Amino acid sequence: MRPVGDGPYLQVRDLRVRFDTEDGVVRAVDGVSFSVERGKTLGIVGESGSGKSVTSLAVLGLHDPKRARTSGEILIGGRDIVGLAEEEVRRLRGRDVAMIFQDPLSALHPYYTVGRQIAEAYRVHHSGATRREARHRTVEMLDRVGIPQPERRADQYPHEFSGGMRQRAMIAMALVNDPDLLIADEPTTALDVTVQAQILDLLSDLQDDFDSAIILITHDLGVVSQVADEVLVMYGGRVAEHGSAQQVLRRPQHPYTWGLLSSVPSLHGDADADLVPIRGNPPSLINLPSGCAFHPRCPHATDRSRDDVPDLLPAAEPGHLVACHLPEPDRLRLYQEAR
Repeated sequence: MRPVGDGPYLQVRDLRVRFDTEDGVVRAVDGVSFSVERGKTLGIVGESGSGKSVTSLAVLGLHDPKRARTSGEILIGGRDIVGLAEEEVRRLRGRDVAMIFQDPLSALHPYYTVGRQIAEAYRVHHSGATRREARHRTVEMLDRVGIPQPERRADQYPHEFSGGMRQRAMIAMALVNDPDLLIADEPTTALDVTVQAQILDLLSDLQDDFDSAIILITHDLGVVSQVADEVLVMYGGRVAEHGSAQQVLRRPQHPYTWGLLSSVPSLHGDADADLVPIRGNPPSLINLPSGCAFHPRCPHATDRSRDDVPDLLPAAEPGHLVACHLPEPDRLRLYQEAR
C-alpha cells in the first residue's frame, strides 16, 4: 500500500549530496529544500553543473552509496527514503516515483523491443500479471501517449522510432504503473520545436488524468514558463531563488535569474537586440567561491557577497524566496533598470 498524507507528496529538506574524488569533495547539492503537491509542476532550472540532475537522482535513490554521501530528508508520501534499504527504495521506484530520462535512445535497451521493455516495467510491480495482461497494458499506454498503430509499434526496436516517438515511449514506460510523482529530466532536449510542444502538452494532459506531481528539470526558461506552477533556480548546488512561476519569471529578484532571462530570446522584444550572456563560467563544485557562489559573475557583488553565504529568505511577496545580499529595494530597482 502506498504511503498517504495530507501535505505535499514530495518534501525535500536540507538535501546534501557529496562525492569523494581524487581532486576533493564535490558538493553537488548543498542544503536544498522544496516540496511538490499532487497535480502541480515544479520547474528546476539552472546551468549545467548547478545540481539539478543530482537532486532528481537523489529523489529516486539512484546514487551509489559507495560513492555518494546523501543527507537530509526526502519524504515521499510522508516516508523518508534517505538511509532506506535498497530493496525498499526499489519498490517505490517506478511505482510511486518514475523518471523520464534526458536521452531516450540511451535509456532504452537497443536489444529488446520497446513493448517488451514497457511490459517488464509493469510486471516488476505487478508480479501476478500475465504476459497477455502486461502486453495489453503496454499497448494501452503507447496509444495513450499518442503513438500510432501501438500494437505494431510495440514489437519494434528503439532505433525504429523517431526522437519524438522514443520520448513518448519513455513517458509511457514512466507512467505504466500510475506513479504519484514523475521526474522529467530535460524531456524536450534535441527535439524539434513542434515536437517539444507536443511533449509538453502530453505531460500536461497526463497530469490531469493521473493527478501526478511533476518535477521538470531544464535549462530552458521558455519550457518552464509554459508548464510550471513553481520555479526553483539552482546555482552551485544551492537554491538561488524559489517561488511561483509568475514571481520568478516576471518579478525575479536574484541577479542570476536576471541573467538567465536576459539570455532567452523574446518574441516581443527588439529583433535586432543582442542576447546578453552571463559573463564567466559556472563554479567548480570542488572549489566553490567564498560567500555567494555567484559573486565572481555578478555585476552587483559587494564585499559582503564575497565573504558571507546568503540565506534563502522571504521576499516581499508570500512564497517568494531569494538568496541575495542586495536589499530588496535595490534588487527591484536594478531589475527594472536592466530590462
